[in-house]
Amino acid sequence: MDIRNSLRDLCPALGNKIYFNYGGQGPLPTPSLEAMTQSWQRIQELGPFTTDVWPFISSETNKTRALLSRMCGVAPHRLALTENVTSGCVLPLWGLPFEAGDRLLISDCEHPGVVAACHELARREHLEVDTLPVQQFRQGREAQQDTDAGVLQALEDSLQPRTKVVVLSHLLWNTGQLMPIPAVAEQLDQHAQQPFLLVDAAQSMGQIPVGAAAQAADIYAFTGHKWACGPEGLGGVALSERILNQANPTLIGWRSLRDETRAVIDDPDPFHHDSRRFEIATSCVPLMAGLRQSLGLLASEANEQQRLQTIQSLSGELYRKLNELPGTTPLLEGEPPAGLVSFQLNDSCSRSTTDIVKILGSKGIWIRNLEEPICLRACTHITTEERELTSFLKALQELTGI
Repeated sequence: MDIRNSLRDLCPALGNKIYFNYGGQGPLPTPSLEAMTQSWQRIQELGPFTTDVWPFISSETNKTRALLSRMCGVAPHRLALTENVTSGCVLPLWGLPFEAGDRLLISDCEHPGVVAACHELARREHLEVDTLPVQQFRQGREAQQDTDAGVLQALEDSLQPRTKVVVLSHLLWNTGQLMPIPAVAEQLDQHAQQPFLLVDAAQSMGQIPVGAAAQAADIYAFTGHKWACGPEGLGGVALSERILNQANPTLIGWRSLRDETRAVIDDPDPFHHDSRRFEIATSCVPLMAGLRQSLGLLASEANEQQRLQTIQSLSGELYRKLNELPGTTPLLEGEPPAGLVSFQLNDSCSRSTTDIVKILGSKGIWIRNLEEPICLRACTHITTEERELTSFLKALQELTGI
């Protein structure tokens, strides 16, 4: 059975366009939308603020936390529910105990939102910021061992005696290269300071197996609205025990508190002692039903490894055809380890990447342009069809004149 067809047929967004923007946001299957609608209806039937509704809300929260914790391979008390990747990264990071002169080591392929948060933290806490060079590693899937060795050597060269936190994505959002997160964590454990490891997993959850990396990282933040094809506004973060022991809550609300029924006056430690200390206040409960439905649909298609193999097969085919197309150069030197395929156009193309995205969009073909480095990015998922690759490449060739 072709595992790409059944889920694809459930996604209205894929019925009228050729879609390669899973790394930005995935399409929402109709059953997931229906699950959210049913959840909203149930809340209204019970009464949005009645004693009858709280068991339902508690059940929805617990089921979602349990599912995401299983996917990450961590105990439920280590999994906080968040609204997005940025809040999952920033809330525990800003709660760590820093001293003036401590250092943050940030890779040169991190998302601007996380980078900005780190620099603002450095300004407020008088920290120093260093750069971990990983954009240079573009070997692709077949040479993953070479990438791993290069990243670990770059890490060794970049660490300072007072490095407190290392920030490194699991799958780089611009080049598509996979980072060896468990090996990085092991190397940091040998450092005298034992720096915390913060991992942006925006491009990981729903696309590649995440358990080993989530277990190894101190902060492993992900979203449900990209490769997991869930609704926007819901994600999670897997936290290490030492984060739970050492980091204080930053943005605080009633969900952070062990006793939400009374104002905190004399209690020196009013917060949950588990991941809930980083949850804040009222969230959209029906989104949880939608995300669980989407994750269930993905799981019903195939297991994590089988889905990744399908994604790699499609991204590999796209990579090879782009590599053969005159005037286009993929960023990676080998086939991508996952579904992100970034490429550049040579100087013979007079159009900007922004214009190319707009014009392709007018033809019903959706990709993305990036600025660091300047390139175009197309993403394949298990819902991608080979005919779409052909249509995209034909339109690209006609548009660029190459």
